[in-house]
Amino acid sequence: MAVALSDVFVEVPGGRVFVRRWQPAGAANAPIVLLHDSLGSVEQWRGFPETLAVRTGRPVMAYDRLGFGQSSRRTTPAEPGFIDDEARVYWPAIAGALGLGQYVLLGHSVGGGMALAAAAVAGDRCLAVITESAQAFVEDRTLSAIREARSSFADEAQFSRIARWHGERARWVLDAWTEVWLSARFRGWSLDPYLGRVHCPVLAMHGDTDEFGSCAFPRRIVEGVAGPARLEILAACGHVPHREREDEVLARIGSFLAENGVP
Repeated sequence: MAVALSDVFVEVPGGRVFVRRWQPAGAANAPIVLLHDSLGSVEQWRGFPETLAVRTGRPVMAYDRLGFGQSSRRTTPAEPGFIDDEARVYWPAIAGALGLGQYVLLGHSVGGGMALAAAAVAGDRCLAVITESAQAFVEDRTLSAIREARSSFADEAQFSRIARWHGERARWVLDAWTEVWLSARFRGWSLDPYLGRVHCPVLAMHGDTDEFGSCAFPRRIVEGVAGPARLEILAACGHVPHREREDEVLARIGSFLAENGVP
């Protein structure tokens, strides 16, 4: 199946956001929108979006959050309310600029939390949510892994891995992750205020060896949402299922969308 690739920048409060679209020939279904992780970007999804578009027959879109990848730089420190801001300010602005009526949200790591929060705000415009390795609250296991990562990025060779994707934004990107999550102001954060307002079908996938969070996260998600929910624990899988278990992830996404009749 031929897949056409297109890039665009859209205006949001505070700057411009970079968006990429993978459009399969003849596909007219609601698109799947990818929300990246704390150090992520459009480019870091690698070949997954195109394969997802081919396997589902749906358009797939991904965007760099403000301050990340090819989107506008941010100079002020990230705030503990950044997940709320994505759901209430930035994603609605992006969806409006792109003229999206209805869509499916797929988020990895913190992008999964953002997807659920955005679905709660969007109501029936969001047809389904798929999360991979999403955090649902602040867990000691998560904080320990973030502290370890922050120490490792003190090495210039390790830090260059972030700069490869974010260039001059790299220091801001790293601090936006580590300093917010490790702050006392963020300690009481959870998705609980949003989960009961998510009425669309939800698929929560999580690797059983995820170093950034236990399986308590997806269980909290499926128990808390108001609509139909499916829990998938992936055996011998870490924090990036779409890279570590791509075929399995694609199969589960396809069956989930089909079983729930997502148009």
